[in-house]
Amino acid sequence: MSDWNTPLKPAELAESRLVEAILDGHFPVGSNLPAERELAEKLGVTRPTLREALQRLSRDGWIEIQQGKPTRIRNYWQEGNLLILSAMVRYARSLPENFTPNLLQIRKLLAPEYTRLAIQNKFTNVLRLLESMQQVPDTAEDFTRVDLNFHIRMTILSGNPVFTLIFNGFTGLYEVMGMQYFSRVETRNHSRSFYRKLLMSVTAHDDFMAEEVTRRVMAESIDLWQTLAAGDHNSNIQE
Repeated sequence: MSDWNTPLKPAELAESRLVEAILDGHFPVGSNLPAERELAEKLGVTRPTLREALQRLSRDGWIEIQQGKPTRIRNYWQEGNLLILSAMVRYARSLPENFTPNLLQIRKLLAPEYTRLAIQNKFTNVLRLLESMQQVPDTAEDFTRVDLNFHIRMTILSGNPVFTLIFNGFTGLYEVMGMQYFSRVETRNHSRSFYRKLLMSVTAHDDFMAEEVTRRVMAESIDLWQTLAAGDHNSNIQE
């Protein structure tokens, strides 16, 4: 029964459709939403249900509601917050092409730091974690699971819970990205090499090397993602 998806409530469905319409540019940044009655009819919901959905969007930073004025689509990239980012991961199909590389850039900045801290704070735990990762089954599913668990565990072992909170906000998107990224043998080999080199660094008690290996591999992962994305895009055009 755990595989069943709970149907969205009317307000949640309206919220989801509005976010998708904002992300795909149907309601551009700075534009106004239609009048309440018209919008409710388009969405097929009651006006009280629409108001509930709009309040949710206002809370998360998608729109600005002012009494007596049209509801404005906010510049969520500049006026938004972490709630916006957490919400975006639920709409992978509507995200701009540069969203994933931008997200990986953040990982490149954070991963070397929480890796170093984890090694310094919980050396034995990190060593055991990396030892358990040296024989990952050669499937996209297994690599996605192992890689996600690795980063979450390292944020926890770092002793800084903010790292974990940030990373937990993107687990849904990370799983989707991982299945795409690890579908290629070259990316699986790249991560397998990373796990091996990081284990060597930790075994040698070389925090600096571990930090540098992590930084370099995170940067290479961005390049690999962009190369794969460009190849998929070209394939779609040819088809």
